Amino acid sequence: MSAPSVQQPRDDQPEIPTDGTATLAEIARAAGVSAPTVSKVLNGRGDVAPATRSRVEELLRAHGYQRRRGSVQPAPLLDLVFHELESSWAMEVIRGVENVARQEGLSVVLSESAGRLSPGQTWVDGVLARRPTGVILVLSGLDPAQRAQLTSRDIPFVVLDPAGDPGEDVPAIGATNWQGGLAATRHLLELGHRRIGVIGGPAGIMCSRARIDGYRAALETAGVAYDPALVKAGDFHHEAGYTKGLELLRMPDRPTAVFTGNDLQALGLYEAARELGLRIPRDLSVVGFDDLPLARWISPPLTTVRQPLTEMAEAAAQLVLDLSRGHQPSTLRVDLATRLVERASSAAPRQDG
Repeated sequence: MSAPSVQQPRDDQPEIPTDGTATLAEIARAAGVSAPTVSKVLNGRGDVAPATRSRVEELLRAHGYQRRRGSVQPAPLLDLVFHELESSWAMEVIRGVENVARQEGLSVVLSESAGRLSPGQTWVDGVLARRPTGVILVLSGLDPAQRAQLTSRDIPFVVLDPAGDPGEDVPAIGATNWQGGLAATRHLLELGHRRIGVIGGPAGIMCSRARIDGYRAALETAGVAYDPALVKAGDFHHEAGYTKGLELLRMPDRPTAVFTGNDLQALGLYEAARELGLRIPRDLSVVGFDDLPLARWISPPLTTVRQPLTEMAEAAAQLVLDLSRGHQPSTLRVDLATRLVERASSAAPRQDG
């Protein structure tokens, strides 16, 4: 049996529109394949040769192809993808998305990108095959090719708590991280602390940088010199709070207070302080960030900056649903307010003698 023939693109073909009005048939002619083959690529079907798929995807991107809204009924799903899915922080986000999905009669598909700040192509292929109503990416993003793939299929997406600058044209929901860092540090300054350490998150994560910038602004406003030796980069996990906490607390002139970039690192810092025989808040004041349920349960209860994670997730889910219905928001970037929650882990510094 002879192999099926492949159409060859002709030099005398008319130019394809680049304004998003190109048709499936025009893309097929330019790629030298049949219209059903282009349809398979659009729908994430696996029975297309890799070289053909790549050629079709490139043409879809180059000519701004976008499936007409309503031409294909989306599945009643919201795709929710995390860069890491392992803490109560993630549970707060899931709860918020579920609250909206339940009201709308939608199911939620959970994915994890194994620590990468953008999901792999396998995940994208799965989304194209599922055709969800929308996609929410948490502390993640999409590279330009992936964004083009979702856009061409009319699958809207929103970034929640973006790790970096998502771009002016990418819908994103975040929090006032700079203001939160400022409020946490100002609280400690008002208690009388002057040696204030900080355990941030990864240097490349936008929310971590913003919190540390807020910390630094509070010091400068109060006339307290910024000491880079008091600033440690963590990874938002308990272990980093412990190891970086030991580094700070073993300094000859140790800090009397520490602001941690999140509540999980505060837990690790509690452990480090306990190991060194320091009592909180008698010997060390601690302020966290997030206000997870565990902040109320640990002893002493943690003073922290409340990041409205559930409300942020609800806002992201509602925004992606609005986009799926063709509604254009007045702004593509929304930051929800943070606020300081005072509990028993912070007090005035101990006055020896």
